[in-house]
Amino acid sequence: AATDIAFAMGVLGLLGTRVPASLRLFLLTVAIVDDIGAVLVIAFFYTPTVKTVWLLASVIVFGAMMVLNRMQVGRYTPYILLALVLWYCVLNTGVHATIAGVVAALTIPMYSKTGKRMVEHLEHGLAPWSAYLVVPVFGFANAGVSFAGLGADEILAPLPIAIAAGLVLGKQVGIFSTIWLAVKFGIAERPENANWVEIWGVSILTGIGFTMSLFIGGLAFPGNELFIEEAKIGILSGSAISAIMGYVILRLTTTHPEERDLLINPEGEERDPA
Repeated sequence: AATDIAFAMGVLGLLGTRVPASLRLFLLTVAIVDDIGAVLVIAFFYTPTVKTVWLLASVIVFGAMMVLNRMQVGRYTPYILLALVLWYCVLNTGVHATIAGVVAALTIPMYSKTGKRMVEHLEHGLAPWSAYLVVPVFGFANAGVSFAGLGADEILAPLPIAIAAGLVLGKQVGIFSTIWLAVKFGIAERPENANWVEIWGVSILTGIGFTMSLFIGGLAFPGNELFIEEAKIGILSGSAISAIMGYVILRLTTTHPEERDLLINPEGEERDPA
């Protein structure tokens, strides 16, 4: 299940300056890649049939948007209009229309010809709408769990336990081991001013799956209200456990910037507390 960026960053924000900026960037990067992966899963595994004509139309529209990208067009209007057309074409292909948003976002250039920071300005403009309207409305509409008719047998059924275990254990083991191997083999560098215990704590926070997890749960069990309710229970409980575990570990292992400086030896090399 995908990491919920808003909730995971919110938990990290409770720690204030104790968390180095590199760990915040690390969590944000993992969450974004995770969400893109979830959208691709929706597109490829929850699509019963694909209409070739509409798929071809989608490719043509995407090509037009890439032309705008190469030309570094500095106005958002052409991108928005073509994104709406792309959404309509993707919707009619049979592929879940959420993939259109990801594809459209990839066509926005970092900078325009005049040096305007296109992506940064767009992100700042959309962030309040996303944080204060889209995410709360989605959560309100999808997170409700009715316990009517649900007993211990349903709450402790294999489905919710498996989902919760996947969020709490699967996410942290998968992400932490991937990062460790990448650093070990020189593919990536460890986040600056962060030790392995702190990276482990952030890996646990990636188990906070909410919006996309609930969305996928609804797609996985269409028309089966019992399974959908059990999936919600697993998602909410797994996310809560991940949030608490990650917060506690980071609270116990991170330090304020001035205290972190004390870990620097006279030669300027960081001592790894882990």
